[in-house]
Amino acid sequence: MVNYIQYFLNVPFFRIFLIAIALSFDAMAVAAANGAHHHRMSIIKALRIALFFGLFQFLMPLVGWVLGTGLEQIISKYDHWVAFILLFILGLKMIIEALKPVDEKKIDIHNYKILFLLSVATSIDALIVGMTFALLPVNIWLSALIIGTTTFILSFLSIYVGKKCGECWGKKAEVFGGFILILIGFEILTTHLLS
Repeated sequence: MVNYIQYFLNVPFFRIFLIAIALSFDAMAVAAANGAHHHRMSIIKALRIALFFGLFQFLMPLVGWVLGTGLEQIISKYDHWVAFILLFILGLKMIIEALKPVDEKKIDIHNYKILFLLSVATSIDALIVGMTFALLPVNIWLSALIIGTTTFILSFLSIYVGKKCGECWGKKAEVFGGFILILIGFEILTTHLLS
């Protein structure tokens, strides 16, 4: 049984929420780009896009957690290093991806097949985070719910922000998200090394 006091001391809600925000930036950038491109997008279409992104961001950490749980006994001595390395690489990847051209983010996502593929592509990072969660005292269902809900809300809002502001904030947001993941990785590592 999970010790909830230890859970909130070691992996506070705020940290999960920051991870959720960082993971949602890819989906937000795609949603904003499409909002900028489709000025007359209906609320139903916007909700459908946000629902796809949110659902996959909810499911992928669960899949990652199942995969990571199988490795937990093998790497339990080095779990803090593994968590740090995964989050560091993931954060660095987000920063590098943010600096690339954003042509692929201008794809029309009204087609269900394209929406499905983009939902998977933008949630791969959540799969890796789910594997990291398997090494930490995390309530995976609560964490996945926070990540999925955050992505749903922010993606929906991003469509309308995209209509107003275009894509001027997209790259900066993804770079910021990458730095958040790297900082959380450092925080996990230093907490374990200093305890």
